[in-house]
Amino acid sequence: MISGKTESFADALRPLTDRKSAGEHIFEHLKQAIIRGDIPPGSRMVETRIAETMGVSRTPVREAIHKLEREGFLTKQAHTGFTVAGLTREDVEECFGIRAVLEGYAARLATVKHTPEQLRPLIRKNDLFKKHLEKDDLKALPKINTDLHNMIYALSGSPKLIKMINDLKEQILRFREVILKSKSFARTSHKHHSEMLSMMQERREDEVERLVREHIQLGQTVFLRQYDQEQRNRLA
Repeated sequence: MISGKTESFADALRPLTDRKSAGEHIFEHLKQAIIRGDIPPGSRMVETRIAETMGVSRTPVREAIHKLEREGFLTKQAHTGFTVAGLTREDVEECFGIRAVLEGYAARLATVKHTPEQLRPLIRKNDLFKKHLEKDDLKALPKINTDLHNMIYALSGSPKLIKMINDLKEQILRFREVILKSKSFARTSHKHHSEMLSMMQERREDEVERLVREHIQLGQTVFLRQYDQEQRNRLA
């Protein structure tokens, strides 16, 4: 069986209807459940229970588990099989630090290269974020936030830079799922996005790059506050 938040697994591991790419389906289901925190760090992942829960054979489950290990979501233990990998403080700081540099530069390039028409979808996306925030629909915010950032990256016009950022996308989403549960941070996030868009409209590339870096560093502070609290709870 899978240990951890078993109540959440029924939702995360529902039976599959499309069997053509079962391994990929299982991989995505498990990955998203880990990112959302439905399957917490340290949880054991056992082929037989997953296969039974999702209504598939063990072969695609085994493929999905090994792919999750290769991508750093699972760790192979000597005697207990695979467990969900945890994050160290150093992992968090490194990822946020790299993001601050890459995304700040992407925003800078987008500020220089965009056309006025290209900013309109970003403004609409930011308005959508505000709409869901005002309705206290915090669950919708990570995807809207991700879409908005992806649109900014696209305007950088740098495929290599976009690829470097996308290499971190799974960890980035993992962090967003945590920090955007804070309504206070979500409000600040919307404020920063609005300021970024104004700066982009006015071609203030130095300021937008600085603000993006500050925005990401604030996200790190919020995430680490939650991370440290969870570590204290485990030791209590």
